[in-house]
Amino acid sequence: MVDPSSEPSRPPLSGASLTLRLTGIALVVAALAGAFAYVNGTLDPQRLTPKALVNVLETNNGVHPGFRRNHSKGVCVAGYFESSGEARTYSSARVFNDARTPVVGRFALPSGNPYAPDGSVPIRSLALRFTQADGQQWRTGMNSMPVFPVGTPQAFYQLQQAQSPDPATGKPNPAAVPAFFAAHPEAMPFLQWVKTAKPSASYATETYNGINAFYLVNPKGERQAVRWGVQPMSQDAADAAPPQGADFLEQDLTKRLAAGPLRWQLNITLANPGDPVDDASKVWPDDRKVINAGTLVLERAQAQDKGECRDINYDPLILPKGIEGSDDPLLAARSAAYASSYLRRTSEVGQLPAAQESRQ
Repeated sequence: MVDPSSEPSRPPLSGASLTLRLTGIALVVAALAGAFAYVNGTLDPQRLTPKALVNVLETNNGVHPGFRRNHSKGVCVAGYFESSGEARTYSSARVFNDARTPVVGRFALPSGNPYAPDGSVPIRSLALRFTQADGQQWRTGMNSMPVFPVGTPQAFYQLQQAQSPDPATGKPNPAAVPAFFAAHPEAMPFLQWVKTAKPSASYATETYNGINAFYLVNPKGERQAVRWGVQPMSQDAADAAPPQGADFLEQDLTKRLAAGPLRWQLNITLANPGDPVDDASKVWPDDRKVINAGTLVLERAQAQDKGECRDINYDPLILPKGIEGSDDPLLAARSAAYASSYLRRTSEVGQLPAAQESRQ
């Protein structure tokens, strides 16, 4: 595990940055009121709340003030997206119509521990914010796994509970996770992937999948269900030398970007009628049409405690005109949980210097 004393102090937000954050919070809450209504219990008291979901992540990973409650360890990146024009037929979004759109992203590990060693999990993630010329934004979070283990927020919450420490022993019950998966056969595609998945030595060599379904909407109002992902365009599959240390991913990324931009192809898979669009645990057949929507170009990296990505909530339901969310319940739950985590970590900004000093 990373020695916390080696972590640099994270500076408090400036007045301007804090104002931007508070403004962003207000916009998110206003825009996503419907999503909150679905998961915060205002429509049905028995439904899962974002508070409960974020709480169980804290139980399993500990509380690290100022950090995201999941995908806590990461690095900021920036660059742009070049449209190929192939998605124009399906969507009126300017990101697919303009030649170039600026992008701010974040590579991360799917863990709530910001000091986790990079080799501790086989999954890597990539979040992106595309800012169109008209000010509208497209935010998306993708993972290197091809499918989600379960299809509902409730099942995901139960999976987190199965990994929680037993109060009597302070350790997770070793029988709980196997029992959960035995009761959830929909997780089989994910478990099959996990059997052969290995931690990659580089963020740059991974394919990242959106997993959830969305709709592209063209100027005529016609809707096409899709899933998207980005595939690396470099032929360099991996470094010959094995990675060293606990933070090799950021070190490798910095080295690669110093040599030149990194590129991924944005692939959009078109659903056929009858393909499931409300369940991220179900894969679509391999013969579905895939279009090359363009090229993601990443030019530079920044430490996440100082980079632009620090102040971005990569909410998957912040979408421009021409892209719409599907009825997948995980989207609404992710949106609400991200906002809950965002509110917590931004309220803790003042604690960051003291928290860092206490580790010295």
